[in-house]
Amino acid sequence: MIPDLARLAARGESVTLELKRSTGELREAMHTLCAFANGQGGQVLLGVKPGGELIGQQVSEQTLHDIATARERFEPPLDLHIQSVEVASGRSVLVLTVGGISDSVPYTFDGRAYERVGNTTRKMAQERYELLLLERAHSRRRWENQEADEVPLQELDRQEVMRIVEAARSAGRLVGPVGRGLPELLDRLGVRHKGRILRAAVVLFGKTFLPHHPQCELRMARFRGTDKTEFLDQRNVRGPAFRLLEEAELFCQRHFPLAGRIESGRLQRVDRPLIPPDAMRELLVNAFIHRDYSIAGGAVSLAIFDDRVEIWSAGRYPIGITPESLTRPHLSVQRNPIIAEVFYRAGLIEKWGRGTNRVAEMCRAAGLSAPEFAEVTGAVVVTLRVNVGQTLAADWGVLAPDRGGVADGLGGVPGRQEIDAKAREIIEELGPRPRKAALREAIMALTSLRPWHPTELAKALHFSPDKLTERHLKAMVEEGLLERTHPDNPAHPAQAYRTTRRG
Repeated sequence: MIPDLARLAARGESVTLELKRSTGELREAMHTLCAFANGQGGQVLLGVKPGGELIGQQVSEQTLHDIATARERFEPPLDLHIQSVEVASGRSVLVLTVGGISDSVPYTFDGRAYERVGNTTRKMAQERYELLLLERAHSRRRWENQEADEVPLQELDRQEVMRIVEAARSAGRLVGPVGRGLPELLDRLGVRHKGRILRAAVVLFGKTFLPHHPQCELRMARFRGTDKTEFLDQRNVRGPAFRLLEEAELFCQRHFPLAGRIESGRLQRVDRPLIPPDAMRELLVNAFIHRDYSIAGGAVSLAIFDDRVEIWSAGRYPIGITPESLTRPHLSVQRNPIIAEVFYRAGLIEKWGRGTNRVAEMCRAAGLSAPEFAEVTGAVVVTLRVNVGQTLAADWGVLAPDRGGVADGLGGVPGRQEIDAKAREIIEELGPRPRKAALREAIMALTSLRPWHPTELAKALHFSPDKLTERHLKAMVEEGLLERTHPDNPAHPAQAYRTTRRG
């Protein structure tokens, strides 16, 4: 223990460590413990010189009584761990430890709140103290865990619930019997409590969002250039969260250039997305599960410019999370744990606070800058610096999107506008009531252009998504004509289909 303590003290004071000579500085030590409890947690060592030398002190019953008395002056009560480590005959160092990121934040000592800035303890500003009080109330009485009294059971989409349940079972995160009735399914997913529907259920599975839940909205825009002067495309959609995620991914597919090349020894073309799809999905999922749904006029926004992509979500960062911390190891602080739990069960997130770190790693591996995180006018903003408006031809030897012609002997490679125009031609030629052979031919033609989500494909073909998947898409996968973008999880919420080489 002594070598470990000596090594700890030798590090010097920091955002989580304070050194005091003795309990003669007990009041200052309590101020620091209050600051630690309001931040990341930390330790105060009593019996250590400022330089880190372990000198210890005599620890009597009166010493422990003084600490216990001081401890009673915290509000709310503080979970303080006290350990005595002998460093010399009759002399010990007292190690006082408190945790951080608690639902009880903010703590006060003698009616005053403190915070830690670097290796300094200071009084907390009143504005920040009041904000933390609001956060504490939110942690216990959150928007998502309140009853949605105005929403009857029939206003929840049973097919959407079943789709997510199947995704959760495929991911191995929902085991055992789940039942078939809608109330039992909602109970199993944790979005119904004591027979009452929670607001989280509306966010995830609702059918109707006006007038009571206008915040269940996704706003998407592709702008010309680098500012918001001119729209090239714009869509506003209200719907359940998983559907909105799919809409955002489809919007990205429509507007991101997709470069490709033929590699030696491979028959199929190798595609290189503008942004790694898993990275983009992780950022979009974070926007839906961490946003502040109590802001009725809030939304998730996806803005695509020539030189960047921005994802906006309503609400500030949760207490304990800063923009700078998101690309370093950090705790997972969930603003909406019920909503996040359902996304976790569906296999779309992990729970270890590594999502943003993984995104940074994926971007760097793809030759991109790590995402930039910021807080702007009460909203969280993630920016990806990518060249949306120009070609990736320098790296891949293909045509720029939205242009025709021949590049590097590969023949005419269609740009995004050509793909969309060709898709419209196929759909118009198919007509409203196609025969089975014609429908399959149209599916093959469309999925040879780019991956399609079954919902998007069904809408384009005027077909039921469930019937299209069961009657045609699954069969065509088994025949080797189509392949899934998530082959290991057929029920993945972001599943899409594309033509195989054989197809």
